[in-house]
Amino acid sequence: MAYLFQVTIDSTAPHPLADWWAEALGWQREPTDEAFIRRMVAEGHATESETMRHNGELVWAVGAAIRHPTDEAPRVLFQQVPEPKTVKNRVHLDVRVGPENVDSEVARLTARGATVLHHGRQGPFRWVTIADPEGNELCLT
Repeated sequence: MAYLFQVTIDSTAPHPLADWWAEALGWQREPTDEAFIRRMVAEGHATESETMRHNGELVWAVGAAIRHPTDEAPRVLFQQVPEPKTVKNRVHLDVRVGPENVDSEVARLTARGATVLHHGRQGPFRWVTIADPEGNELCLT
């Protein structure tokens, strides 16, 4: 049996980080359903403290997701955790921007809060490892 999956990234502030990644990848934030959230609170399945406002919308406080515009890639969920990132990721995303775009994408994302960690090369292939504003690594290749 083959399974589908989503990618989950731990975050201390999932909504701003989801915004950052959506912009970085050219993806879209998953829409919120304010009526559903209000109904869950009204029916006692959730509390007001489990919600918050982000960019004027009522959202679940503990997570935010982004999707590829055509749903051709796994959903990425940003999940709230209490602790900041402290060690190197064992898994990271490789974002294929094309060799001619690596430098401009590094410049664009560092201007938005990313940090350059490493420049790599193997034969004719090169990549730049960067960290998002919360320190999660990704490679641009």
